[in-house]
Amino acid sequence: MDYLNALVALANFVIVPGLAYGAQLAIGALGVTMIYGVLRFSNFAHGDTMAFGTAITILFTWLFQSWGISLGPLPTALLALPFGIAGCALLVLGTDRVVYKFYRAQKAKPVILVIVSLGVMFVMNGIVRFVIGVRDINFADGERFIISARDFKEMTGLDEGLAIKTTQMITVVVAIIVMALLFYFLNKTRTGKSMRAFSDNEDLALLSGINPERVVLVTWLIVAALATTAGVLYGLDKSFKAFTYFQLLLPIFASAIVGGIGNPVGAIAGGFTIAFAEVTITYAWKKVLTYVMPESLEPDGLVQLLSTDYKFAVSFAILIIVLLFKPTGLFKGQSI
Repeated sequence: MDYLNALVALANFVIVPGLAYGAQLAIGALGVTMIYGVLRFSNFAHGDTMAFGTAITILFTWLFQSWGISLGPLPTALLALPFGIAGCALLVLGTDRVVYKFYRAQKAKPVILVIVSLGVMFVMNGIVRFVIGVRDINFADGERFIISARDFKEMTGLDEGLAIKTTQMITVVVAIIVMALLFYFLNKTRTGKSMRAFSDNEDLALLSGINPERVVLVTWLIVAALATTAGVLYGLDKSFKAFTYFQLLLPIFASAIVGGIGNPVGAIAGGFTIAFAEVTITYAWKKVLTYVMPESLEPDGLVQLLSTDYKFAVSFAILIIVLLFKPTGLFKGQSI
């Protein structure tokens, strides 16, 4: 029985949160890897792109709620998500036309585009704060739990309860759908194949008659959809705060690089790798160890390797190790 309690505690505090967080990072990393693979630069404004799309989704969520429109047990934000994606698409396409297009025409080096994206990041961050403010916003409505810890205890008779939030389940389901649609698009559609050809060899793709501006347009539309979806899922699971998305840039980039930047499969694998590394290293293992160890060996302290305040340091450390020893990542993406 104690081993079952330990397993439930592990699922409650490590496995389920890790899966949800990993799915959020994976979708965010897919956006980063799309830009790097097709447009060939590291977009440091991606975190604030996520924040902008999420902010627009929140505004439409509030509008629908004021009209009495809801999805019942599901968050109203899912209904507002397409509007957030549309708003984000307008922002990134406008930014590309006003800023990035000039540097592409000049054949600027990738490092120049990285510096430019830093400037775009600060501008986007200011826009988001102006539009929705700097406070912490909880915009998840509907049913909070699929199963609560109390109900689980009553059902099983165990001392430990397993709580699965509705937002966690939605995150995993939406992530699977998004990933499946993206891989279908890239591998089965003519436009997707054109994007892959452009990513592999730009000069040969141009000789084949592929329109580069169309590739750029579709890439930004996909990035807007991925960024907004990742941002909304993260905001529903935790809460929305503009500065948090700026901080999320580190684990998202770490996910893309660890998996192999430019490789969509690597972005997904990297997202879950970073997520579970952060969760397991910052989790206090005392409760689990108390169930599985003899009473004489039960730990007195929390058995926590790092405080949760330092969880982003975990992704930074993994990022440095990968860059030093395997710069192409787990799935042999492009070198940084």
